[in-house]
Amino acid sequence: FCYSIRLCLEKILLQCILQSRTLSGADAINALRPFYFAVHPDFFGQHPKEREVNENSLKRLNGYLENLQKPGFRSFKPTQLTFYVRERERNSSNVQESFSASGFRAVSFTLHTRDLLSTVLDILNSCSLSTEHIQSLNVNSQSYKEARSTVNRPIKWDKTYYSFTGFKDPEEELEQAQRVETTLISWLDDNEASAVKKLKKSLPLRKELERLKFELSHQLQLSDIRWQRSWGIAHRCSQLHSLGRLVQQRPEVLKNVKGHTVVFTERSGMSAAGHIMLGTMDVHHHWTKIFERLPNYYKLQKRLLFLEDRISQLLGGIQVIYIEELQPLLTLEEYYETLDSFYNKLRDSRLLFHPRSLRGLQMILESDRYAPSLHEFGHFMIPTVCDPATLQWFIFAKAQEARENLKRKEEMMISEKELIDTSAEKFSLDRLYKEPSVSSAQMIDCCKRLLEESLPYLQGMHLCISHFYSVLQDGDLCIPWNWK
Repeated sequence: FCYSIRLCLEKILLQCILQSRTLSGADAINALRPFYFAVHPDFFGQHPKEREVNENSLKRLNGYLENLQKPGFRSFKPTQLTFYVRERERNSSNVQESFSASGFRAVSFTLHTRDLLSTVLDILNSCSLSTEHIQSLNVNSQSYKEARSTVNRPIKWDKTYYSFTGFKDPEEELEQAQRVETTLISWLDDNEASAVKKLKKSLPLRKELERLKFELSHQLQLSDIRWQRSWGIAHRCSQLHSLGRLVQQRPEVLKNVKGHTVVFTERSGMSAAGHIMLGTMDVHHHWTKIFERLPNYYKLQKRLLFLEDRISQLLGGIQVIYIEELQPLLTLEEYYETLDSFYNKLRDSRLLFHPRSLRGLQMILESDRYAPSLHEFGHFMIPTVCDPATLQWFIFAKAQEARENLKRKEEMMISEKELIDTSAEKFSLDRLYKEPSVSSAQMIDCCKRLLEESLPYLQGMHLCISHFYSVLQDGDLCIPWNWK
């Protein structure tokens, strides 16, 4: 009975917080510490797919939280996030979720709140994490402070508690994960045999994948077949077999795919880049609908290109581009809506740019940023909510620097390709590639340092330059670009 009263009091007190104040940014970070411990990418070093999902979702979450703290910011769009959450209480009878053998579970939720406190509570509740510690934050409500004295204050455990009970200290776990420094030589010594074994096992499937990809590309006259995520070889073969069956069963619906790129991803449609997206969880019926709608997608694509041209005219000839590697995967409809909203804002603001004064420059639109910035490759990154006057001043101030960056980009890409070819040849690599999140500057630095080493372990291997060490399921070796 006393426990029930305590729970009721705590629910009332949480409601008091919601009604009395908004969390500060520092409060929000402290309140989300259990969440950060549960999803921090450093704990997923042996699970590259899950690590990548968490890294990307954390970036989007941080952008959402940052926007909540901007004064006068009111343009919020629901943000759907997916995290892999580490299991901490495997034997707890209260835990209802089913965990994978690797000790984590996938959690998806949509944020649509407009204040920090509601957002923090939504995140913690969605991940089945306790919200009791939020009540220990400083609150400006005197009535809350008085009422809070009747409820037990959450305990901040001393280090001796973990030593005595044998429980793991989450802060110490994170520190250890970040502190342990692995060297490239020692890691290759420990993992070469495992990688070679997996690679040999995958070779027949790799040949099958190349055969299927070539045959389908030739039969459908496709420009390319790609995968958005780093799925395993067996998974990719299965997807191509599925597409092959659809070609045999319904050849007439694929008559409009000539010259296009097919991308296997998490949802079906047409991407902002004009690629045909096939959701890997969808059945043939969904894929068929996408192929049947291609003529309508092509019409929308023409309208989108016209809209990009109109924006370019309003901004002195600057080219609006979409970069798959740097921007979130958007459907054609989503991107058109973004462009249309941005165009209407520009048109109403009547900005003054000299016609064609910015020709040769490029820009991308981003919905999760608040301030404009200039990328190292020379393109402007413009928030869709950017104030037109701020936009005009920023472009004028950075135009010359942008042109210089664009020149360096061409030189850097040539240097990067040469170093990749030289490194692959020196170490007799079957393949050397990088993750999209690794910049050209990072890849160049990595390859230059690799060429100074003697690494016989790499002969015949597939080497991926990433942000962490890992052996993928098909034998690819992943090493961080800044390896030691």
